[in-house]
Amino acid sequence: MKSYRLEGLDCANCAMKIEKGVQKINGVKEATVNFTSGKLTIDAEEDHLATIEQETKKVVKELEPDVKVTEIDKEKVSEHGNEKERNTLFRILFSLAGIALLLLFDFNEPIRLIGYLLIYLLIGYDVVKKAVMNIVKGKIFDENFLMSVATIGAMLIGEYPEAVAVMLFYQIGEYFQGLAVSHSRKSIRELMAIRPETAHVQTTEGLMTVNPEDVQIGQFVLVKPGERVPLDGTIIEGESLVDTSALTGESVPKSVYVGETVLSGFINKNKPFLVQVEKSYENSTISKLLELVENASSKKAPAENFITKFARYYTPVVVGLAVLLAVLPPLVVSGAAFSEWIYRALTFLVISCPCALMISVPLSFFGGIGGASKIGVLVKGSNYLELLAQTETVVFDKTGTLTKGDFSIQTIDPTGIDPKKFMQYVASAEQFSTHPIAQSVLEGYAGPLLPTTNIQEFAGEGILAEVDGKQVLAGNHKLMERFEISFPSSQEIGTLLYLAIDQSYSGYLVIADTLKEDAVDALVQLKQAGVKNTVMLTGDSKKIADHIGKQVGVDKIYSELLPEDKVQRLEEILQRSNKKTAFVGDGINDAPVLARADVGIAMGGLGSDAAIEAADVVIMNDQPSKIADAIRLAKKTLKIVKQNIVFAIGIKILVLALGAFGFATMGDAVFADVGVTVLAVLNAMRSLHVKNKY
Repeated sequence: MKSYRLEGLDCANCAMKIEKGVQKINGVKEATVNFTSGKLTIDAEEDHLATIEQETKKVVKELEPDVKVTEIDKEKVSEHGNEKERNTLFRILFSLAGIALLLLFDFNEPIRLIGYLLIYLLIGYDVVKKAVMNIVKGKIFDENFLMSVATIGAMLIGEYPEAVAVMLFYQIGEYFQGLAVSHSRKSIRELMAIRPETAHVQTTEGLMTVNPEDVQIGQFVLVKPGERVPLDGTIIEGESLVDTSALTGESVPKSVYVGETVLSGFINKNKPFLVQVEKSYENSTISKLLELVENASSKKAPAENFITKFARYYTPVVVGLAVLLAVLPPLVVSGAAFSEWIYRALTFLVISCPCALMISVPLSFFGGIGGASKIGVLVKGSNYLELLAQTETVVFDKTGTLTKGDFSIQTIDPTGIDPKKFMQYVASAEQFSTHPIAQSVLEGYAGPLLPTTNIQEFAGEGILAEVDGKQVLAGNHKLMERFEISFPSSQEIGTLLYLAIDQSYSGYLVIADTLKEDAVDALVQLKQAGVKNTVMLTGDSKKIADHIGKQVGVDKIYSELLPEDKVQRLEEILQRSNKKTAFVGDGINDAPVLARADVGIAMGGLGSDAAIEAADVVIMNDQPSKIADAIRLAKKTLKIVKQNIVFAIGIKILVLALGAFGFATMGDAVFADVGVTVLAVLNAMRSLHVKNKY
């Protein structure tokens, strides 16, 4: 199996054509094109790969001449996409300036004709070129052919401004589509920043820095502070705090010591430790995570562009009727002139130009995207608006999505001591600790601290210290049991920190994550917006997950999940659901699930960069209630799109029939094209107006 990058691949239909073409190559067992990442994967015998690679490049060049095939391990960062977008924008701006100049000064012929012809060639040469190349290959009826025939027909009967304007608006739509594709494609590559680059292997000659791929099972790897754990293994020497958020999404670093398992992707926070490697790089957790992200998005069936599908049937019919209209009547009707019927046929083609759809349909979606941005929701492409409108199941991560992700003191329960004095002793004992729990205590206490000496920290348990001449124990139940302190059990949800002064139990406090202010309302609004099922997937404990889930009112709760477990659970949900499923998350660990869901929604205010890039929709202010707003807006936008499609096609059919029988003048043709377009565009603009309810 071998993978390639398809540089310049900017349409889902092109991706499907390439996939089908490569699959036909002799020796190819399977070929898949991941449109989101621009990646082509070929499964074939190793001996045949070199020949297949050459054949693949020929097939891609024949189908899409602008797409470049690069082997993944040899690829370099390419500016191909950016350069193409800049060139398109340059052509659009110059064409707009040229049209404005011609309309402003109203030049006489032939200057007017030459001016519009030059602008037409500037903005539309690539469309005409593709149409010609496809005709040579026997693939006639696509959107390029439709645009070429309609606009050239308009030029032939003197409607120069219309021909140029139609081609210009088409290119503007293509430009914005290309931007959306380029932006979403970064989702995979941004995630690669979490890949460990080096491993410090302990050998008889000292430490050797190598690639993680070269480390063998059983070798010893030193992980320094600030570095990522390169491979899965067990700590055999040292202890530290590790940031596990890349895999579990939990914001509180975890204490690890000898005998504990650490996974690749964890970040060592403060002390070095030695790990005995238990899994090869290919089977390590971080490698599997990256593979999940690479492969998950390929399971999305790319929605075929509406105009392409429409043109597949509409164009052959219209062009065939126009040819018959130009040729048949003069041959069978006595006295009928070819010139009159050719003119009718060209008028027929002008009427048939679907620019009302080509402009208003994408404009409706872009209006919806613009409206969403007004309420703090970034939608990365018009196709995601359509998917949002069809969403009936919403799956949530917990930490940072439904909860704030910042741990703070929730409960203080002192026994036989003043609450202020209780907090003073706890804060004084914790004042020199770097543990997140200690930081939460200090953030929750604003008073003076007592003199503290003889501090002794017990990993994973707590602190023993002398505070103002008294022996103070501050820690979890393990610390109390170690020093045989009798204490009452508590059923409160969160991290419990007990306090004992001079061997006497003095109370406890609870530190926990808190719900976002609008989390409960978000679930209520989702039901009102038409969402039938809500689910929560989290790496947190069952006790905490159940507590949070019941508070917000989700229908189903799955807890204690690793990233691959989340993907598996989502797969099960997708199989059971007939409609679309959205996943909402905020951490790097959520990226595979964001990619696999029909719609990935990320919390953008505090969420990780990788999650934001992997998502299709980003909630910029971290408010989960915005998801319901986005779904309502998407449904309104899709309703407007359907109205425009029915209206534009209906008017077209009516005027086409009138034109065929000679009842429609060129003025009627212009109305059927430009007039319908204007009305459809005005309707599309309604998607920009955003209200709280739709």
